[in-house]
Amino acid sequence: MRAEIQTAVAETQKSLDLLKERMGHETAQHRLEEFNARVEDPSLWDDPEKAQKLMRDRQALVDAIETHESLAQELSDNVELIEMGEAEGDQEVIAEAEAALLKLKERAAEKELEALLDGEADGNDTFLEIHAGAGGTESCDWASMLARMYVRWAEKKGYKVELQEETGGDEAGIKSATYKISGHNAYGWLKSESGVHRLVRISPYDSAAKRHTSFSSVWVYPVVDDNIEIEVNPADIRIDTYRSSGAGGQHVNTTDSAVRITHEPTGIVVISSEKSQHQNRDIAMKALKSRLYQMELDRRHADINAAHEAKGDAGWGNQIRSYVLQPYQMVKDLRTSYETSDTKGVLDGDLDGFMAATLAKDVSGKSRDEAQGES
Repeated sequence: MRAEIQTAVAETQKSLDLLKERMGHETAQHRLEEFNARVEDPSLWDDPEKAQKLMRDRQALVDAIETHESLAQELSDNVELIEMGEAEGDQEVIAEAEAALLKLKERAAEKELEALLDGEADGNDTFLEIHAGAGGTESCDWASMLARMYVRWAEKKGYKVELQEETGGDEAGIKSATYKISGHNAYGWLKSESGVHRLVRISPYDSAAKRHTSFSSVWVYPVVDDNIEIEVNPADIRIDTYRSSGAGGQHVNTTDSAVRITHEPTGIVVISSEKSQHQNRDIAMKALKSRLYQMELDRRHADINAAHEAKGDAGWGNQIRSYVLQPYQMVKDLRTSYETSDTKGVLDGDLDGFMAATLAKDVSGKSRDEAQGES
């Protein structure tokens, strides 16, 4: 077996070992049996949200078990094919099996990264907020481009996307928008997207065709589930109702159904603008609890966050990524230096490369080898 293929086999096996460890292989089957027993409980769907989370958690475990077994079987089969090909002098069989092994190595590495999403809220659904920066119409248009990018990404992942609130720009685009994105590891994947995103392009709104720089901020925070208890003192919040409006100032409805909740001690403001005021109160309160939970996560990880921020140029603030459309095309992450010239693909939701690069660098502040060395 060629040295390159031996290395690919060894790297794939390392990824499989980590996958096995992360899913708790020794107890996985027992946990699956417990899930199955709970699914059979007739009262399960009395609480639809709790039932849906249980079903997602069960499916995540099933996927982890099946993924490990499938990858391990494919590794074994292709190694065996190479050995048979070498014994029989069949170069065509060897070449096909080697090509399959190299692809398998990449897939196993991707699954390994996904397995590192083991933070206490990584598996949760998430809220994603987008806010246009200073710059008027150009920044509002950039905010709407980001919103489209994340919706496309989520749809490709098979996640459910729900628009919670949107404030339209005066001429085009959006001033702000909040989405709820539901699916396994939604928060874990998206959490690295929080920060300031910078766009450089020739503005379609400038008759002089000058190059403009625009900024929009993204904030990601996990949906609080039944396993997380967040107490909110009623005396600490102010609830206002008002008439919601969509892009361009068009009214979404004609009643004062939109709800804005302000948490006085922290200054946090959350908004929901569905048609039902009662529903909006529930949605906004859940969003508030999620924001407060994110603050607690940030407090716990203050030392790690400070270390990460210290690595960046203070002059860039919290900017994490630059999108240049003119005079050349390049999207570059300023934390990992990961970059691509496929700006169209990125704006169409091809973000996995950026997320994987950030996860590989920042999860627990360690590389895989460092983590294994301490275990």
